[in-house]
Amino acid sequence: MQEEFAQQWKRVEDMLTERFGKKPNMEAILFLIGIQELGHMKKKFTKEQKQDLMHVATCTLLSQSGYYELEGYDKDGWPHFKEAQPVPKMDMIEQERFLQEHIIAYFDDLEGR
Repeated sequence: MQEEFAQQWKRVEDMLTERFGKKPNMEAILFLIGIQELGHMKKKFTKEQKQDLMHVATCTLLSQSGYYELEGYDKDGWPHFKEAQPVPKMDMIEQERFLQEHIIAYFDDLEGR
């Protein structure tokens, strides 16, 4: 199971590395997913907007498991979420693995569209 997960995560990293020219860290991956979910790209995002994009990505990812639900979009087209159920308490290593599993599922879903 661990080996299969490692292969799936490497596939995501390889795909993003090929696309962007370098291996992204977790923040970069969340930022990219946030941009994808926002649906429009700007040349520059403020620091606050970058944080908001990572929040959008996290909520989008965790909505796959029913932890968040999309409430709608504001006048600027930004998605807003509400918590549907609390995310379980985890240590940092468990949190990273949890997010990685959701990121793998997200990209698998994108490929299936």
